[in-house]
Amino acid sequence: MTDVMEQNGGANGSGAISNGAGTTGPTGSVPATGTTEPDAANRIAEIRVRIDEIDSSLIELWQERAALSREVGATRMASGGTRLVLSREQEILERFRAALGADGTQLALLLLRAGRGPL
Repeated sequence: MTDVMEQNGGANGSGAISNGAGTTGPTGSVPATGTTEPDAANRIAEIRVRIDEIDSSLIELWQERAALSREVGATRMASGGTRLVLSREQEILERFRAALGADGTQLALLLLRAGRGPL
C-alpha cells in the first residue's frame, strides 16, 4: 500500500506511534495531529474518531453496492440481456457529477467499475 504523505512531509505509516491526540512520532519532532496545542490536538482526535466511523460506513456501503451491482449484471445476462446498460451508467455518472462536480464523476466511475469490472 502506498504511504500517505502528511503536510510536514513525513510518511504516514513510517513507524510513528500515535493516539491521535498529539503524541509524537519516534523522533519527537512533529505531533501526529500536526499541532502542539493541546485543545486543538484533542479536538482533532475527536474529529478523527468520527472520520474513521464514516470511513467504515463508506467501505461497508461500497462493498454492498458492488455486490448488488454484480447481482444485477448476472441476473440481466442470465435472462439474455446485455452485460451493461450504458444509459443507466450515464444516469449514475450525471447524478454524481451534479452533486459533487468533477470528483463526483471520478467517484462514480470507480463505483461502476467495482460493480461490473473494467470495460
